Amino acid sequence: MPLTPLPIASPDEVGLSGAGLATLDAALQAHIDAGTIAGAVMIVARQGRVCHQAALGRRDVASDAPARIDDLFRIFSMTKPITAAAMMSLWDEGRWTLDDPIALHLPEFAGVEVCAGKDGEGRMVLEAPQRPPTLRDLFTHTAGLSYGTRLSDPNDPVDAVYQAAGVWDARDLADMVTRLAPLPLAYHPGTSWRYSLGMDVEGAIIERLTGQTLAAVMKQRLFDPLGMTETRFFTPPADRARLATLYLKSPGQPLTELDNPMFADASREPPLAWGGAGLVSTASDYVRFAAMLLGRGSLDGKRVLSDAAVDLMLKNHLSQALIERGFVMGHQRIGPGRGFALNGSVFTDPALAGVAVGRGTYQWDGAAGTWFWIDPAYDLLCVGMTQTMSYTAPALQAEMQALLGRLLVDAPA
Repeated sequence: MPLTPLPIASPDEVGLSGAGLATLDAALQAHIDAGTIAGAVMIVARQGRVCHQAALGRRDVASDAPARIDDLFRIFSMTKPITAAAMMSLWDEGRWTLDDPIALHLPEFAGVEVCAGKDGEGRMVLEAPQRPPTLRDLFTHTAGLSYGTRLSDPNDPVDAVYQAAGVWDARDLADMVTRLAPLPLAYHPGTSWRYSLGMDVEGAIIERLTGQTLAAVMKQRLFDPLGMTETRFFTPPADRARLATLYLKSPGQPLTELDNPMFADASREPPLAWGGAGLVSTASDYVRFAAMLLGRGSLDGKRVLSDAAVDLMLKNHLSQALIERGFVMGHQRIGPGRGFALNGSVFTDPALAGVAVGRGTYQWDGAAGTWFWIDPAYDLLCVGMTQTMSYTAPALQAEMQALLGRLLVDAPA
């Protein structure tokens, strides 16, 4: 089990400052000392080589187990870019296009309707969509789907019907589609943006197109060729000790151990693989995935995606009108200079966005504090992982980007 996912270089060899990179560790350590996170693992790579890695704080507070670079983490929504890559491998084979209606691949969605509000008696008013939701809508959270988890607002009419239908209680992705497809969309496709189960529907499309489980497709097409040996939808009992404890941080309260609030952690391959939130991984494994994207579909001489597929995945697909409206999901933003690619956000104009990254930087994060970005302009990637859920969580990705941005100002491209 290698602890270095790519070749090693000193910071100077890749045009960065070792002292400057140490400021990233100091910033994370400050959050650990303040009790907002228990520990963190972070890896920075540039020009295809790891130039900085750190394991800080504790994997588990009660046992005082120190964080290690090979710790396992629930990456939650950082599953989404991996699902996009699995989809793009099928795009390379001509199995789908972005403008395909969802119903072309999942006929259950053929009769979908849109919530147009409520009548005087509080009953939902439904109407036909102005156009069918497409795969592009799925990838960009513009299909009109919602999330409807147990944590969602029960007063939201669409989230309420998701909860009533037991979407999150589905046995597998086919059952999820059966429960989800008859439910109303929150808005007409393409007219707004709402964080959603779109990537889980993508997982169902992958299974329908291939006749394999989503987990099997990811393993065959991505994890095995990329050497991502520890990324899966479960944690084997033999590796359980390396799984970082999940914590809740409430204002004014100490870190409190928390069971996974979205679905039960699995010790073997689960029947339902959530394409939007289900994977467990290590920072080292995720660096290999990120490096493949920076390598335009190839890593260590093994190609898993075409140049064209990676280009399509990493470019903005939102209209300027939607970008100008601005949307927020946790620490992620859509707005001037920041659009949305396939299953992740992209900086179209970093100066306008006020963020010190290169144009074309693609990123996403996870509910428990994991984050990553790839910066093609500076040939740089960063992966960070912690395991704290909080409504007031520190914006670690943005903080690391600001610190790294200072080092890149004078760095050679």
